[in-house]
Amino acid sequence: MGRGGAVSGAHPRDARLAGLTSSEADWSGLRVVVTGLGVSGFAAADALLQYGARVRVVDAKTPEDGTQMAQRAQILDVLDAELHLGDGAERTLPVPADEIDLVVTSPGWPPHQPLLAAAAHAGIPIWGDVELAWRLRPSTGAAPWLLVTGTNGKTTTVQMLASMLRAAGLRADSGGNVGTPVLDLVQHPEPYDVIAVELSSFQLHWSHSLRPQAAVCLNIAPDHIDWHGSLEEYTAAKGKVYANTEIACVYNEQDLATRRLVEEADVVEGCRAVGFTLGSPGPSMLGLVEDVLADRAFVEDRATHAAELGSLADLQGDAPSVAPHLVANALAAAALARAHGVPPVAVRDGLRAWRPEPHRIAHVATAGGVHWVDDSKATNPHAAQASLTSYEHVVWVAGGLLKGADVDELVAAAAGRLRAVVLIGRDREQIAAALARHAPDIPVIDIAAADTGAMDLVVRHAGELARPGDVVLLAPAAASMDMFDNYGARGDAFAAAVDRYLQEG
Repeated sequence: MGRGGAVSGAHPRDARLAGLTSSEADWSGLRVVVTGLGVSGFAAADALLQYGARVRVVDAKTPEDGTQMAQRAQILDVLDAELHLGDGAERTLPVPADEIDLVVTSPGWPPHQPLLAAAAHAGIPIWGDVELAWRLRPSTGAAPWLLVTGTNGKTTTVQMLASMLRAAGLRADSGGNVGTPVLDLVQHPEPYDVIAVELSSFQLHWSHSLRPQAAVCLNIAPDHIDWHGSLEEYTAAKGKVYANTEIACVYNEQDLATRRLVEEADVVEGCRAVGFTLGSPGPSMLGLVEDVLADRAFVEDRATHAAELGSLADLQGDAPSVAPHLVANALAAAALARAHGVPPVAVRDGLRAWRPEPHRIAHVATAGGVHWVDDSKATNPHAAQASLTSYEHVVWVAGGLLKGADVDELVAAAAGRLRAVVLIGRDREQIAAALARHAPDIPVIDIAAADTGAMDLVVRHAGELARPGDVVLLAPAAASMDMFDNYGARGDAFAAAVDRYLQEG
């Protein structure tokens, strides 16, 4: 049994599915079950219906009037999709297995989910929305894909990459795991020249035939172990980003796990391994020479020459400094852009035009020599560690839902930078215990309040503990849903509380 859950054999549907490799193929009458009525599930069902497939959509939720889910359900109903919605619908196949040719799953559904497990047991092929998008590209003139995955930094990197591609005069956009579903990009009425695709480990698990022009895995750290079953399976899913790559497999020289994934990848003959580093680059690498982003991979004489791609000042904008992980993201994006043929000046101009997404190392305010920074998007320890290492002296605001993650390594690494810590959220005691082990002399404030107004207490205590030159950093290392709707709402609450605190002062 392969990773996609399909059992080998000579079932008639196998031959038909093998031929479904473009939008011009005959999709009519294909019997498909789509799992999930979220953004990606709706996009998949809508696309399949447009091509004449017979679609059944399954979701455990019952749409509430006026919600986006209800609107999606209404549209699909008008398009003659068969809807199986509500508690229990997800527990088994909606019809007998011999009436299903294919399951297209939303990325959040794990392989052990009962419906998917039943499909795999019955030998029904399972694709993800990204696999479907790849197979719905036109047979000629399709835009090449540049793929980005990693535990952290994916969204920033694809946005930087898209900015570089546009600066080169190309019609380009980014999507996938965050933002626009890749199916929508593939089917856009005005075709793109190139697409930057962000992929989660979930999406990669359910992808089987992608053939990217270039790809990168930014980093590997424990995450989503409950979904994949083990760190090894999570890493293997990330490694699928390199399969069948044509021009360049880009890896992180500071994260040897990514290099090993490249070494193990089955790629197109002639594909190159290209590293990026925060140090001085060797041949076939991109890196830093003082404050200059330098390319020794996509130049004629890699042994003795380098191309200047920009400087740290091009990345800094209004921020007090440039976080090292942002530099790494920029170098990874630049490597993919250069693999596509983007000239150095467009890399520089793209970096200058790029703006950080909200809640990712976002400078909130500076007052009394203290900088306030919102990195609410640091929802796991690996992301928080990257954020903390960006500053010398930090009053750290942390806590939320750790999802089983271990914070010992994070706290041990950050201990020397911490001025004080303010803890919030359900799993704050785990962080407090790690601080007691690795940073026992650091002041720790425990905020037990669970309502969203607790952020005012957080900010007041942080402001009292901070000294001129310090950074008060919201980098929770945890998810937000115990107290907030999402990490954006958490970051907004932090910024609003900072504004009130500074006005009072």
